[in-house]
Parts: sequence; structure tokens; C-alpha cells
Amino acid sequence: MPGGISGIAMINKTIPLYQIDAFTSRVFSGNPAAVCPLDDWLPDAILQSVAAENNLSETAFFAREGNGYRIRWFTPVCEVNLCGHATLASAFVIFTQIDTNLNRVVFASRSGELAVERAGDRMVMDFPSDTPVPCAAPPALSEALGIEPVETLAAADYMAVLPSEADVRRIAPDLHAMKALDRRGVIVTARGEDCDFVSRFFAPNYGIDEDPVTGSAHCELAPYWAGKLGKDELQARQVSRRGGELVCSVRGNRTLISGNAVLFLAGAITI
Repeated sequence: MPGGISGIAMINKTIPLYQIDAFTSRVFSGNPAAVCPLDDWLPDAILQSVAAENNLSETAFFAREGNGYRIRWFTPVCEVNLCGHATLASAFVIFTQIDTNLNRVVFASRSGELAVERAGDRMVMDFPSDTPVPCAAPPALSEALGIEPVETLAAADYMAVLPSEADVRRIAPDLHAMKALDRRGVIVTARGEDCDFVSRFFAPNYGIDEDPVTGSAHCELAPYWAGKLGKDELQARQVSRRGGELVCSVRGNRTLISGNAVLFLAGAITI
């Protein structure tokens, strides 16, 4: 189709684009997310094409709805039900670029209501917990990891508990083998050496070989480690190449996840 992208008609519209590094207070670390505020919703095919063009682990789109916003998240290949770092990034854009007097924002989403509040120089997200349950390790998981987990659990993702932080850091999974698994992705985790726990996250079926910092995975990690360590306030670190810091609090069936964010890029795209 003339003027189209992969058969999608262009709509001659300019929308803001921000790139935010989430779960960090400095650029070039944490997890980069693209954020696109919308006046009204665009066709899903265009949203997916924008996310593919951005080629980041997540692009968040939000538009006003009632007294808050509706938010949606897209990887380069599909829409997902929940994303932490792009929600944190979206709240950061609202607090710093759209409504600087606002201290709390509520997003409607596929995963229900998600609130984000300012707390000093950090932001605190209120997410539903997704407590993992023990399960047998699928053969494809052990094959992909090249190590037998100390414990295997399942929720939205498989969680493989490894003997040490060093094991989490050194693991080089077989991503092709991981694609045979029937969950969103794989979390590997262990007790931290100078924090409560560390983790890494892989989701090749969602177009994300390794996610730098995964807020939604901590809805699974925090309840697990809160039970193991007997504490509700947890210091977490995702030990990807870029790395990120999170503070997690378990409150009943909710997990509070706090972190910083920083602006890397502000501009606009024309579609």
C-alpha cells in the first residue's frame, strides 16, 4: 500500500516519544523504555509497528481515561499483560513532562489498576503479586540453563533458584532451547551477596533475549524471597549487563516496587 508500512496505511500524525532509563538514576544503565503519550488510541497494528521500530524491550502507550490513564505495553513482537519498567517510565513522563504538580497517577491496564506515587526522588508502583508455586523443572529449562536449579517454581514465568549470585551472573542460557517453554520467560535468581536477592530475566519468545531490569518479574520474586527470608522489605538487584536497583515491599496480595528513572531522549515521531 503506497505510504504504508507492511501494508499499514500511514495516518500523518505526530506523537511525542520519550526514551527513559528506568530503575536507575543515571543514563546508560537500568532498563530503557520508549513512552508515547496519545491523545486517542491508534490501531493496534500501528502501535505494534512503532514498538518494532523502537526496538526496545518495551514501548508504553497511554491515553487519558477518566481521572487517570489507560496504559498498554508492546515488545517488538507482541503486546504484553504487564510491564514494570515501562510503567515506571510512563509515570516519570507524566510527573516531569505532562503534570508536574501530580504526585500520584493511576493506570488502567490488562492487569487491573496500577498506581504509581512519588516518594522523594523515587517512584513506587503498586502491582498485583504473582506468587510462584513449586513445580518440577521442565527438561527444556535445565537444558537451556545448563545447570540444575536448586528449586523451580512457576507463575507467569518459570523461576529457577540457583545456588549463588555468582551462578546467576555467569549463566549463559541456550535461548533457542528456552523457546520450547510454555511460559512468558525465565527468571534466574539467588540470594544476594550485598542485597537480599539478585536476578536475571530471559524472554526470547517475546522478542527479548535478556531484559535489563524487569519490574513485573519482581511481582513473582518479591513474594518468594519475602517467604524465604522472613521479611517484607527487600533490596533487589537485577544483574544484567546494564543492571538495575529495586526496592520491593510485599503487602498482602500486592507488591510495591520502587525505583528511579532518568530522561535520555525527548522527541516526536511521525506516522
